[in-house]
Amino acid sequence: MCGVTGAWDPTTPIAELEARVRRANDGLAHRGPDGEGLFSDGGSGVVLAHRRLSIVDLSPAGAQPMTSPSGRYVITFNGEVYNHVALRKELTAQRVVEGPFRGHSDTETMLGWIDADGVRAAIERFVGMFAFALWDRRERTLTLVRDRLGIKPLYFARVGGGLAFGSELSTILAHPGVSKTLDPDAVQEYLRRGCVPAPRSIVRGVHKLEPGTLAVFAAADAAPRIERYWSLPDVARAGLADPFGGTMDEATDALEAALSDAVALRMEADVPVGAFLSGGVDSSTVVALMQKQSSRKVRTFSIANEGAGYDEGAAAEAVARVLGTEHTGLRIDGGAAARLVPTLIDRLDEPFADSSLVPTFLVSQLARQHVTVSLSGDGGDELFAGYNRHLWIARIERMMRHAPRRAVRLLARGLLRVPEAHAERLLSPLSRFVRRPGAQSRKLAGALIESSSLYESFASIFAEPPVPAREARSWTAPSLGDPTLDAMLRDGVGYLPDDILTKVDRASMMVALEARVPILDHRVVALAWRMPLALKIERGRGKEVLRRVLYRHVPRELVDRPKTGFSVPMGEWMRGPLREWTESALAPSMLDRIEGLDHARIAALRDAHMTARSDESGRLFALAVLTSWAARP
Repeated sequence: MCGVTGAWDPTTPIAELEARVRRANDGLAHRGPDGEGLFSDGGSGVVLAHRRLSIVDLSPAGAQPMTSPSGRYVITFNGEVYNHVALRKELTAQRVVEGPFRGHSDTETMLGWIDADGVRAAIERFVGMFAFALWDRRERTLTLVRDRLGIKPLYFARVGGGLAFGSELSTILAHPGVSKTLDPDAVQEYLRRGCVPAPRSIVRGVHKLEPGTLAVFAAADAAPRIERYWSLPDVARAGLADPFGGTMDEATDALEAALSDAVALRMEADVPVGAFLSGGVDSSTVVALMQKQSSRKVRTFSIANEGAGYDEGAAAEAVARVLGTEHTGLRIDGGAAARLVPTLIDRLDEPFADSSLVPTFLVSQLARQHVTVSLSGDGGDELFAGYNRHLWIARIERMMRHAPRRAVRLLARGLLRVPEAHAERLLSPLSRFVRRPGAQSRKLAGALIESSSLYESFASIFAEPPVPAREARSWTAPSLGDPTLDAMLRDGVGYLPDDILTKVDRASMMVALEARVPILDHRVVALAWRMPLALKIERGRGKEVLRRVLYRHVPRELVDRPKTGFSVPMGEWMRGPLREWTESALAPSMLDRIEGLDHARIAALRDAHMTARSDESGRLFALAVLTSWAARP
């Protein structure tokens, strides 16, 4: 895991271009504190740079930028290719590598395959997470590549007479002449999603490479040729066309085998490896399969939050005891964690409003004191129908099929008139299935009034953001003919890479921790999409086949409880220790920094939240993060 950046600009003197790229690379020191490197092709105006977090081959032989065995290609690479040992054996057997390998890094193996087959064919062999830039010295082309699921980020933009790219938006903004002008389409989508969906960034003219794509630049000032080498919608359609035909037990066997292989590959490193453990189904399954395959106790880490309904520390400790891991837990002091929020936001290079960034950062910081790599359970919800919306959308659609739209909106408005505390009491029997059912029902009611799409009702912070409406829409995907499958696919192409994986990357990289996500091995993804919904949803509960894998290792009573998510009591914080920050960020002078914001609507939301009439923390937090980011120099 590392940080990459670079530029291609024949119009700028090479010494000046090198200085720019070095400055940008210095800004990525948190991603790679173990070393740095720079490659320059003065005749072409290409500079590639790298910040190293040493994971595989800690020797200088693993340093980057790295040249291929033939000398044709130069790469700066962020990520890991987990099957590199098998790929190297295959290369050696075929004797296609020119010259001996210098070390045992995955980067060297990648370059060997690129030499042998070209970049497109090579990446289709890679099992892993990656974002890299590849300079072809012979053809004078630059290729940017991002992994299939979007685990690692890559930004690019036109800068002056050429091109700049990097792991973070800050690497682009480090170049002179780049204006920090907000993209109004990105602002609208940020307020809808709480993050900035690819291919946009919050800054006009700066783009994110989308998951599963590569961009080939034939000249520094030419538009790229974008190629999609892997598509989640295609994988989903292929899986539905060739469904898994076995029993639940057979599906459990197949899933456990696939996950075990994915976990084993991600346990390989030349540095200490551990895992995040929340006590939920996903992380517990990953840890169980780790411990089963490990000859020593696995190091596990958890965060316990003080807010009622948010504390998963006891559950994590119980699972750790059963599995026999060496567990370290940290209890968050609410006030101290809240005071961390402005600092974290200031360290983000792009607005991001998922408040679970806070515990993700804290557990990453905790883990980094003991290990350099940590496995995570992310991806289980998107693949195995783990979110409430996956369970509710089809039911509500059936109920609404014959209900007039006007009647639905009247009912929703009536629900919003019920004070939130009262709604919680009325709906308390549902707490067995969902955390804070009153707040969830009010969110759905509010969104139903604003939006005609049930998915938008569930997945949006603002279904209709408080800015002038624009045509931009994110998280779209072709219909699979079923509302639950459609919601899962939209989560996989949008929410997963733009929110969940962005959060994990940013939080872990702030402390130079490599986070690995075995459930998102693309082979596991393909298997999951072959499994019919009947294997995932049973008795009104999702992730059934994944639970069956876990039940083989952990008593079911330890993990069968309502889903809580990796959350913090942001609503309480914004009325308490974060109130001053919130009020300051939402002051009229701050709101004026965002063109077209509806001040009156925002003031009404703020007043409703601060007087505890309703919990508007998600919306207010998104706005406060945006204005705080815009106010930065």
